[in-house]
Amino acid sequence: MIRKRCPEHGEFEDIYWSSYDLYERFMRFEEPGPHLDNPRTETRRGCPYDCGLCPEHETPTVLANIDVTNRCNLRCPICFANAAASGFVFEPTMDEIRQMLLNLRSNRPFACPAIQFSGGEPTVRDDLVDIIKMAREVGFPQVQIATNGVKLAQDPEYAAVLKAAGLSTAYLQFDGIKERPYIIARGYNALPQKIKAVENCERAHLGLVLVPTLVRGVNDDQLGGMIDFAVKHIRVVRVMNVQPESFVGRTDLENLEKQRITIPDCLRAIEEQTDGVVTADDFYPVPFVVPISEFVSSWSQSEQVEFTCHPACGAATYIFVSEGKIVPVTRFLDVEGFFEYLTDLAEELRRSPGRLTRSKVLVDITRSFGRFVDDEQKPGELSMRNLMMSILGSGTYSSLGDFHSKMIMIGIMHFMDPFNLDLERVCKCAIHYAVPDGRIIPFCSYNTIHRPEVERSLGVPLEEWKAQHGGNH
Repeated sequence: MIRKRCPEHGEFEDIYWSSYDLYERFMRFEEPGPHLDNPRTETRRGCPYDCGLCPEHETPTVLANIDVTNRCNLRCPICFANAAASGFVFEPTMDEIRQMLLNLRSNRPFACPAIQFSGGEPTVRDDLVDIIKMAREVGFPQVQIATNGVKLAQDPEYAAVLKAAGLSTAYLQFDGIKERPYIIARGYNALPQKIKAVENCERAHLGLVLVPTLVRGVNDDQLGGMIDFAVKHIRVVRVMNVQPESFVGRTDLENLEKQRITIPDCLRAIEEQTDGVVTADDFYPVPFVVPISEFVSSWSQSEQVEFTCHPACGAATYIFVSEGKIVPVTRFLDVEGFFEYLTDLAEELRRSPGRLTRSKVLVDITRSFGRFVDDEQKPGELSMRNLMMSILGSGTYSSLGDFHSKMIMIGIMHFMDPFNLDLERVCKCAIHYAVPDGRIIPFCSYNTIHRPEVERSLGVPLEEWKAQHGGNH
């Protein structure tokens, strides 16, 4: 539980995690994060009011969001960005977007590696292709959009156009494999549209992340079915990233207790709905992968991005698809043992950087890797060399393509709201919003505190914007 006291509103509490045992296991993997060498704001009022990023923030930007508009071609009941509801349009210019991109790439000790254009619905902008090209030009290796898929479904060529412009991945809003969740969450049966969008992305070979907003009693019974759907479309689906509903100021305390769904709830549902094929024990918190970054940093002698967000923020595992069946990677690989080995090797490289050559390190890893693999559980067609190189992030795309075509990541990211906001998590947030005034704001504090102020100060009243651009927008 998390309990808060407010001098104005009194005391209230909320479920933070629904499994204490799982919470204890995840907290074992907490990692200290580096502070930004070039913070954009000063520490004055304290967290979360100084966001920008302030000197106290402990994780530089791993993934950045830029809201390119708050307009949308849907009117979903569940949403935190909507021009029709707010009464004004927030839509940065191309010059403002470019400055935000450059600002993110100037982060130190490492530049932000991934950008996601979001909204509203980014595909309502006619210049989205130019925005994607610009992100590539300023140096982003990973460029994504978060989309409801309406335009991807309606225009068979649109996915190919976006991919040609440099889009890496589309984060597709995907709430289930049945009609009911869409009617409740989106106001109409959007399932045929989602399937069409997936099919068009398959033809264009544009990678997809399926993003279900999970609502208790609405679609929490469909996690197993959504995993099956991802497996069926593994040619383009690389990740299923579940996001439990975040109550961003639109609920009361009576409904909160009934509707709150946490990461352990999701893991239990996945275990039940896959008949134990994927279990809660197969999942680890995001900072669990920090040893990979530390090893590659020591090996390459260059700073690598580190996923040092709070362990309560998210969970993930990989599943290997073999002859239509799924096998979690944890069933045939001792991931904890291998990561401990990498940590020791990284420390040895730091102590004696000249003693171990790159080739000697690779030989050592290749010889040692086998002791972490259970050959009896390993799918027969799996190349362990490709698995090892993929884990270390040092293989080429061409050599790893076949391997990745058989793997799907299942992730859960529970964004916070005013009821469960935890400042320790805010300080270690790795997903941030860039805004035109130069600030870089953690995701959860932006959507709970800063968004209205940013959009009001920079937005244009809706009727005025329509008069400027025509009433059909």
